[in-house]
Amino acid sequence: MLKGEVVEAVRKLKAEDGGEIQVHGSGHLLQTLLKHDLVDTLRIWQFPVVVGTGKRLFGEGARPGTFKLVETQTTGPGAVLHVYERAGDLRYGIVEVGEETVVFDGPP
Repeated sequence: MLKGEVVEAVRKLKAEDGGEIQVHGSGHLLQTLLKHDLVDTLRIWQFPVVVGTGKRLFGEGARPGTFKLVETQTTGPGAVLHVYERAGDLRYGIVEVGEETVVFDGPP
């Protein structure tokens, strides 16, 4: 359980020796940690269902940055776990997938 101001409490925990810090089911806390560059690894589950509108994972105020895909697992029913690790500042460039080319040339 965190006590006091959450950003400073998480910074203090990250500076200590020990295991990893995990956030489960709190989009608000995740948004705060992303805003203050306190997220090292993202484990994002993708499910093959449509449930309508919902909360944004990367909301307003999230600090731009790059994550590198380090692992992917697929379940029998088709859910996919993507594991990303922090890879530095935001980089722009070109991504090619098959016949499609996407250019990332800066913020909109």
